[in-house]
Amino acid sequence: MAMASGVSSGPVLQLPSLRVPSSRLLPRRAAAGAPAGNLFVKRDVVYNRRSYHHFLPSKQRGGLQAAVLPVAPPILDDEETRKQMAEDFGFTQIGEELPDSVTLKDVMDTLPKEVFEINDIKAWTSVLISVTSYALGLFFIAKSPWYLLPLAWAWTGTAVTGFFVIGHDCAHKSFSRNKLVEDIVGTLAFMPLIYPYEPWRFKHDRHHAKTNMLIEDTAWQPVWQKEIESSPFLRKAIIFGYGPIRPWMSIAHWLIWHFDLKKFRPNEVPRVKISLACVFAFMAIGWPLIILKSGLAGWFKFWFMPWMVYHFWMSTFTMVHHTAPHIPFKSSDEWNAAQAQLNGTVHCNYPQWIEILCHDINVHVPHHISPRIPSYNLRAAYDSIKQNWGKYVNEANWNWRLMKTILTTCHVYDKERYYVPFDELAPEESQPIKFLRKFMPDYA
Repeated sequence: MAMASGVSSGPVLQLPSLRVPSSRLLPRRAAAGAPAGNLFVKRDVVYNRRSYHHFLPSKQRGGLQAAVLPVAPPILDDEETRKQMAEDFGFTQIGEELPDSVTLKDVMDTLPKEVFEINDIKAWTSVLISVTSYALGLFFIAKSPWYLLPLAWAWTGTAVTGFFVIGHDCAHKSFSRNKLVEDIVGTLAFMPLIYPYEPWRFKHDRHHAKTNMLIEDTAWQPVWQKEIESSPFLRKAIIFGYGPIRPWMSIAHWLIWHFDLKKFRPNEVPRVKISLACVFAFMAIGWPLIILKSGLAGWFKFWFMPWMVYHFWMSTFTMVHHTAPHIPFKSSDEWNAAQAQLNGTVHCNYPQWIEILCHDINVHVPHHISPRIPSYNLRAAYDSIKQNWGKYVNEANWNWRLMKTILTTCHVYDKERYYVPFDELAPEESQPIKFLRKFMPDYA
């Protein structure tokens, strides 16, 4: 297997027996270090930027040797390697690969029925928490001296992220038994974020249906090599976008996916137009009122900076939930729903105040098993998943090493390696990635 430049050769790694999903014909050749025998084929497994050689049996067919090579790296089958990968990537646990025979329904059937129950008191309590914490944040901004404003913005932006999570529950029909109430609450919750509710709902449903599926997933996609080869300007923009400014890339996602009527089916367009009208009404009325009361500086202090903090959390939650060197994007013919939702979703713990203000959106694995679970039941659902499927889950505590791994490694799609870093493919233009790799803290 040809390796990308910049990956060093390493020792022989003893791997467990391999599944055989596909076959390839390779020319017969000899190589130094091959096991005894007439024929062999060498498979390179890349881990920690080193290439480990794994020799597989082969059969002679005329002038060619037939060899079976696994499509996905088998490295997750080894417990010690998973532990080392978890340490290197900033995880507390990297789960085993879920067997192909397990279906999403199998996992869902193990969840207690009560986790699907809607509780109106708990739902409206979450609204009260968000409204109160947001109002408190605005008070902090108004009263804080300039040197405390970053703390006030961090609180207020995190509080307004709770508005998004409430709208998120409404979109998944897990907020109220009344669909009209959900539509109204969801639209109102999204308005201060100038996020059109219905366009987001339509696209987000597709994210759940196609999680980590190449091309189809509407949340995030790895970069294709042809994209970074298309033009120097686009290459530099992509490197910055998936590197230093990735924690704010949800702004680009917001602009690209939610305002273009051509991206929606004809039956969706009327509801999309209503949402767009609500967002533009907030901008036409809310923004002038803020400026009238406090000037342009007030608009910057009271709306723009909390909005930027909100997008930091939008981007961070999304990429941490589904992005890691060992989590693959797969084509539709290889994609497995249960593996994508259970193996391909990360449970990440954050400081408690963040989890409270954001209504446990970080407890994300059960949400992908079933989006109908209300946010206030996610922890109970995850306890059940841990009890029944614990060895398959990926877990982390939010830390510098985890973020550094995502920002410096998870870039360009590769079927065998899952991701290739930019600085291996475009080293001369990857100074932003090299800077992050050198100066970002590595604490886990």
